[in-house]
Amino acid sequence: MKVRRICDANAPQGSRLEMVAGAPDAVVPAWLHELAPIAPGEGGAVLPFQPRSFRDCMLFEQHWIQASRGFVRRFMPTTFRITQLYEHLARSPFPAFRPPALWKRQPIYYFSNHLTIIPGDTSVQYPSHTQAFDYELELGIVLAKPLFNATPDEALDAIGGFVVLNDFSARDIQRSEMRSGFGPQKCKHFLSSISQTLTTADEVLQRIGSLTATVRLNGELVSETSTANMRYSLGELLAFLSSSEPLYPGELIGTGTLPGGCGIENGRLLERGDTLQLSIEGVGELEHRIL
Repeated sequence: MKVRRICDANAPQGSRLEMVAGAPDAVVPAWLHELAPIAPGEGGAVLPFQPRSFRDCMLFEQHWIQASRGFVRRFMPTTFRITQLYEHLARSPFPAFRPPALWKRQPIYYFSNHLTIIPGDTSVQYPSHTQAFDYELELGIVLAKPLFNATPDEALDAIGGFVVLNDFSARDIQRSEMRSGFGPQKCKHFLSSISQTLTTADEVLQRIGSLTATVRLNGELVSETSTANMRYSLGELLAFLSSSEPLYPGELIGTGTLPGGCGIENGRLLERGDTLQLSIEGVGELEHRIL
């Protein structure tokens, strides 16, 4: 089932849910009714739900390698030439481009700002604090049930649906913030977005590791990628997050960027006047005009 929320002044919370696609006798999940967004976005666009929190994880090694390589290419051109010589001779990624050792032992993630998430199909002002504005295409997991010290099977059963998630980033300030030891701050927390539609878990989980996804800029295909090759299953990820820490319905968890799903990997960051389109097969899509 695909569900979206529309503005309705006569509804108790100023919006109501409607089914976009699904069986004729399908019923919109009850847990979604309790998560009405605070306010509609531009032009009446509405989030399908108001996230209660936002954790962003990192499940795709290839993204980490490619993004690290792209970062050095853009901001450290002299060093980049050295790393390319190494990769040519060794026929493997430069060691510093690989994820940290902790990533191989457990899922890694950070908390972002769930109050600066906007719906897709809206305009976005180029942020004033960066000259290197980027997008990141991710799969967003939405919880429908509480979890605490869950098994992977219990955790998987708690997933209520999925959205297309875009983690906007300010690349030119990201490096210094990450070096602070406190994780991303202004490079991430200022803005994210999700698709206006939410697709229920039963429509997606059976092929969770083979969903195709695309990035388009100004109508041109920039990247075609997929959800294949996650380091951890979604059940393992959520079980780890729930270890000694309660999770609640309405929490949003990002898988991390799909390989090739951001501009720093593809060599093309966002510019004023761009139209960005992100889509994931069977989940949804979103679009933003950059002003």
